[in-house]
Amino acid sequence: MKANLLPLAKEGINYFLISLSLFSLCLVFDFDFLAFIAFFATLFVSFSFRNPERELAIFENGSLLSPADGIVQSITELDNDEYAYKIEIQSSCTDVGVLRIPTHAKVSSVIKSNGSRLSSDSKLYSSLNENAVIVFTTQEENIFKVVHRLQRSFAPLFIELTQEQNVVQTTRYGMMLNGTTTIYLPQNFRLNIKVGSQLKASESLMGYFS
Repeated sequence: MKANLLPLAKEGINYFLISLSLFSLCLVFDFDFLAFIAFFATLFVSFSFRNPERELAIFENGSLLSPADGIVQSITELDNDEYAYKIEIQSSCTDVGVLRIPTHAKVSSVIKSNGSRLSSDSKLYSSLNENAVIVFTTQEENIFKVVHRLQRSFAPLFIELTQEQNVVQTTRYGMMLNGTTTIYLPQNFRLNIKVGSQLKASESLMGYFS
């Protein structure tokens, strides 16, 4: 992972340069209508890949922050030994797509799978869509899993993590434009959110590991 303090996320730079080049080309050849479309395409790309700075609040040790912007769609209690809670966060195309590390941890595993970009209403959404499954282990040996699954989007899912990598809370690690983030948490986690909560990556406190 490399720090990016530019107002545009590095994942969007190529999209921005292409749309800007098309706009300039259309101006040169007096294609006014196409230039108009290319201009708004450039604005759309700039908005979609915006990379705002966030106010980094200081929380106690064991805190877990939201890794993505979006709304909490569901909180489910699981009946298994590995994870006790499943939280789904829906991110839309108007949300900031930058993903951020939720807590100080080590990346136990990361699996990125290419696929389709079907709507979440499709029956094949869970099995075919592009996704990334990331398992983190905290210094206190708390294990939790984050799954990013892309929906209808013009850009792929970007993930910049490697196995055994030590990561720092709030650090940028990827980009997802329009998708679902599912977080699996252990029994000793204490939730600080509810269904309908509006979350911001690196700013919204989801709870604590006890």
